[in-house]
Amino acid sequence: MSNRTLSRRDFLKLASAAILTASGLLGLEGLFRFLNTQTEPLPPTEFDLGLASNYPPGSRTLLPDIPALLLHAQSGYSAISLVCTHLGCSVESKPEGFACPCHGSRFDPQGNVTRGPANKPLRSLRVEVTSDNELRLYTT
Repeated sequence: MSNRTLSRRDFLKLASAAILTASGLLGLEGLFRFLNTQTEPLPPTEFDLGLASNYPPGSRTLLPDIPALLLHAQSGYSAISLVCTHLGCSVESKPEGFACPCHGSRFDPQGNVTRGPANKPLRSLRVEVTSDNELRLYTT
């Protein structure tokens, strides 16, 4: 049995090595957890709107879940995104067009900017009528 004593210097080296090892392992565990997090699924980009006959000519139908406004003119169907092009807030329908409640942007009924800070019009969305007379809206 040896009677070896640990010097203060050796003790501090051993303690600092143990602390650094523990810190490194905790950091690796945090990195591992970060890399394995489950992301939320992407929002849908295609929406079935039902029968085209549900949207009579001249109608303007608010689709809050998308958010969009479906228009049925004599020339066919179209849709306008109700997401402000400034910072992505949902715009509200007003008699004179659309208004962003977040920063005050205003848009005419066709989605064109009438007052900033937004400098781009509301996005037009693609609408298709399927072979079985159903409407499908695409946000991409």
